[in-house]
Amino acid sequence: MTQRYGITVPFEGVSLLEQRAWFEEAETLGYTDFWSAEAGGHDAFIPLACAATWTPSVRLGTAVVPAFTRGAATLAQTTASMAQLAPGRFALGIGTSSATIVQGWNGVAFEKPYQRVRDTIRFLRAALSGEKITTDYETFSVRGFRLGIPVDEMPPILVGALRPGMLRLGGTEGDGVIINWLAADDVPTVVPHANGKEVVARIFVLPSTDLAAVRFIGKRAIASYLTVPAYADFHRWLGRGEELDGMWKAWGAGDRKAATDAIPDSLVDELIVHGSPEECRSHLARYVANGVTTPAPLLLATGDDARRAMRDLAPNPV
Repeated sequence: MTQRYGITVPFEGVSLLEQRAWFEEAETLGYTDFWSAEAGGHDAFIPLACAATWTPSVRLGTAVVPAFTRGAATLAQTTASMAQLAPGRFALGIGTSSATIVQGWNGVAFEKPYQRVRDTIRFLRAALSGEKITTDYETFSVRGFRLGIPVDEMPPILVGALRPGMLRLGGTEGDGVIINWLAADDVPTVVPHANGKEVVARIFVLPSTDLAAVRFIGKRAIASYLTVPAYADFHRWLGRGEELDGMWKAWGAGDRKAATDAIPDSLVDELIVHGSPEECRSHLARYVANGVTTPAPLLLATGDDARRAMRDLAPNPV
């Protein structure tokens, strides 16, 4: 499989309107992919639509959009629009997201997440092929929908995945998987479930040699994510149950400070790429060596620091 090298967009601390020069520079620096995320900031599609017009060769992907928060027809329409805007350059990454985002923020019941992602893949394959769809899926029904936008090339559909069930779904019905919040040494545990298909990894990078700042920022990020049930179960599966038990207990008791204090420094070193540009590049290379086909670093930096890191970590650094 072709080795790619992506980066997570848009960048923090800069207006989207001001990022055209950043995107154009990233293309010249050798980045092959831009991958967007969707949580509480920008949506996943508009930054990629901008990138489609700003950069003529970069592949564009969502990592990830929730399968719950857009209706089936709306998601098909958006996917087809992106496929038409960037022919052969768009990849859709979908996942379960979390109860907080789906139900707490969007008012949609977070039920049967595995089945919802599976059904969404099956619907999109049919819709993007031009079929008229009247089907009762397990988690939703569609009556008489036919997509009005021709799609000349089926875009890849990748699955945001953590544990074996979703990983296998991405490796069978999907075109690959998107992984998140794992160490380089965890990759060999995950990759075999992807059935030889593409493995995109969002990797958190804090480009700093200030170890105290790295520990502070890294532990706060770890506590905010790894206390989410899906990520907690993921790290139990990876064998970190005992290591993280203190954090989970303190978090459950409402003591956020004790929860972050309970996170070992060694875990920050495993899950957060940090240090000098050379150290960051070396750490990222370990993910690739262990089976990641498309790293997509997410820079824990803003403004000029983010742009400097984009340059320092590029495939063709200046």
